[in-house]
Amino acid sequence: MTITLGQVLIRILEDYGVEHVFGIPGIHTVELYRGLAASSIRHITPRHEQGAGFMADGYARASGKPGVCFIITGPGMTNVATALGQAYSDSVPMLVLSSVHARNHLGAGNAGSGRLHELRSQQALVAGLTAFSHTLMQPDDLPVALARAFAVFDSARPRPVHIEIPLDLIGADASHLSPKSLVRSRKPLAGQPSIDDAAAWLAGAARPLILAGGGAVHAASALRALAEHLQAPTALTVHAKGLLPAAHPLLLGSTQSTEPTRQLVREADVVLAVGTELGETDYDTVFDGGFGISGALIRVDIDADQLARNFAPTCTVLGDSADALERLCRALQQAPARPPGTPPSHAPAGEASAWGACRVHAVRAQLESAWDLPFKAQRHYLETVLAELPDALFAGDSTQPVYQGNLAIDMPGPRRWFNSSTGYGTLGYGLPAAIGAQLAAPDRPVVCLIGDGGLQFTLPELASAVEAGLAPIILLWNNGGYEEIRRCMRQRDIRPIGVDLYTPDFQLLARGFGCDACRADDASALRRALRQARSGTRDRPVLIETSQAHWHAHAYAADRQTATTPPGPLHGDTDA
Repeated sequence: MTITLGQVLIRILEDYGVEHVFGIPGIHTVELYRGLAASSIRHITPRHEQGAGFMADGYARASGKPGVCFIITGPGMTNVATALGQAYSDSVPMLVLSSVHARNHLGAGNAGSGRLHELRSQQALVAGLTAFSHTLMQPDDLPVALARAFAVFDSARPRPVHIEIPLDLIGADASHLSPKSLVRSRKPLAGQPSIDDAAAWLAGAARPLILAGGGAVHAASALRALAEHLQAPTALTVHAKGLLPAAHPLLLGSTQSTEPTRQLVREADVVLAVGTELGETDYDTVFDGGFGISGALIRVDIDADQLARNFAPTCTVLGDSADALERLCRALQQAPARPPGTPPSHAPAGEASAWGACRVHAVRAQLESAWDLPFKAQRHYLETVLAELPDALFAGDSTQPVYQGNLAIDMPGPRRWFNSSTGYGTLGYGLPAAIGAQLAAPDRPVVCLIGDGGLQFTLPELASAVEAGLAPIILLWNNGGYEEIRRCMRQRDIRPIGVDLYTPDFQLLARGFGCDACRADDASALRRALRQARSGTRDRPVLIETSQAHWHAHAYAADRQTATTPPGPLHGDTDA
């Protein structure tokens, strides 16, 4: 009995542990689906290929496993390109399997012949958005191409991979191929000399500080042990939230773009940067070039190229961050013991009392005194959600509460706060990413944080969630347009144009898609809506819409009441 290449593909994906694929079947990809119905892999159908990519991205971030997409030739590839850009920028493992025209129709010389879904070169389209793009030229190439893809996911900086299968190969006989995957690779480990060098710098530090990024998301226990041993203030990038739990005395949060944290970084004599690009969207969101490192810089990264970017290192450690941190901690623990919180013996007297948790507390107090009322109002919005859903996972878009949450909200564990406001910075990501995350975390509440502008990019994906029986909680922050750009225009003395949007009746639209919907413009209403969303067994999304103007009005009133009637929380229930 003939086994096609498409069928072998499904069997190999199963062997790699793939549980979900996201895609929209098309005339060029139907052969990929021949073996899908009899497999253990669940297919999720988005309403747009960009949604497929964002779903795969959210699934990958929540699970740590690569998200897989089946994408049609031509327009499917141009549609998924934006999602590839976001995943590439944020180092997210994603496998895009697409069709492409028959082998005898490939190449620039054959372009322009008027074939269906024709692109001059799909590889050229995604060259800058993937770790690599590969065209199968014979059936036997498939296992090797997939092994290369999973080698990237398993043992390198994880980024998207694209594999395209010519139309004359998808349905070709591949009975001779083994459906088994090749041996999985492991992350490379740093050489001992570089570990020793880094340990020597840290052992001699009087004012050590740690900057950790998404490349350390799997290294929470090792990072915490090292931070506590060094008594090092620790700042986390947005996608590293939770590596130190919320309220940890050494946690600076994700405040690297604020002056108090920047000043602390400048005072550090040794900075350990692990799994982070030290890039603009985590360290300079105010775009003033004000982030700097004055002390020695140790960089730990799995990507050799990244070790030399943005800030020149004093010492480098090339390898897996979890292994490197564990070995650094062991090396330091074997050094002569000193009481927790005390600096090395050569440090100036009194150094211990001026660093570590003491300085973190002072920085946080400075920041708290500087937050304005709009910031506090939106932080209260997020704190209300966390109080009701302490185990929630947040998939966010580019929207006001996400911007504030990036600065002000800390998570109890990793892989629970991610969004598209950093890196590539696309709109419309939040909803499909939440759908993917819900598949990865079916027993945990998944919250989509999205604005009225961003939701209109991918609103039809509500139907995808209903169809799949998934129940993310969609928190819609409605400020009638693109608030951040509106503010930017006003700051630059530009009359706002194109930012005040017509906003539809989202309640009506959500119900039309088969979702539940309600409004919550103050803390009490939001709590009631969240409790109702969490109660019982739900198989459909709920959209909870909040008016920015109304929420701020209630929060300001509560703030004024608190100022005249102490003691009490900064923000209380205005309808109590």
